[in-house]
Amino acid sequence: MEDNSDKKTILIVDDEKPIVDILMYNLDKEGYNLLEANDGETAVEIALKEKPDLILLDVMLPKMDGLSVCRKIKNSLNVPILMLSAKGEEVDKILGLELGADDYITKPFSVRELMARIKANLRKVESNSTNESEQSNEEGNSNKKGKIVVGELELDLDKFEVKVRGKVIELTIREFEVLKFLAMKPSQVVTREILLEKVWGYEYYGDIRTVDVTVRRIREKIEKDTSNPCILVTKRGVGYYIANPN
Repeated sequence: MEDNSDKKTILIVDDEKPIVDILMYNLDKEGYNLLEANDGETAVEIALKEKPDLILLDVMLPKMDGLSVCRKIKNSLNVPILMLSAKGEEVDKILGLELGADDYITKPFSVRELMARIKANLRKVESNSTNESEQSNEEGNSNKKGKIVVGELELDLDKFEVKVRGKVIELTIREFEVLKFLAMKPSQVVTREILLEKVWGYEYYGDIRTVDVTVRRIREKIEKDTSNPCILVTKRGVGYYIANPN
């Protein structure tokens, strides 16, 4: 009898049967346990009951749209959600701060690219806990154990908590990871491609708009003036960095 204890479980949420069939076939070949939902309400019920390792979630669904499904699930579970979207849908809406989606891919998509995204998101979840203590000790940027302090910005790595000027700021896990990666290298410019590789876990250059949208969402939460950011700064044509006033 096959041991399924180590197999990751993926919930596929889409009301288009041909797409579901393709996803089920290819993910089964990759060795994943699979769950299926064809409407938003069922998706929430299955997700909260079965607690899958990753969710593939279509934006357009009957009974409850994918963005509402994402919000409801993220309120209860810290599970990576990869949104499946039509080309015309706005990336910033899909990756909105109030939703907490981790990634998106547009239809029609390459099965190979989708598999790479799935594996990247699953790897990121696994590596977060093992890398936490190792990263927090880099180059003396952690002033206290489990904390990174740069100017008005303070990250508590144990609590996944961010404070700006002493005030707690609510971030999604992905937003926290971006800010943490940059804060560990204050004043060092990091390209969008490096952020995609190190934070999203992509082994190829994905859509850099994902990075730009996430940075914009972070700024809306931590900056006094988003048109003139003084914490998370853009190096035009290159990338982003955390300003170090010291």
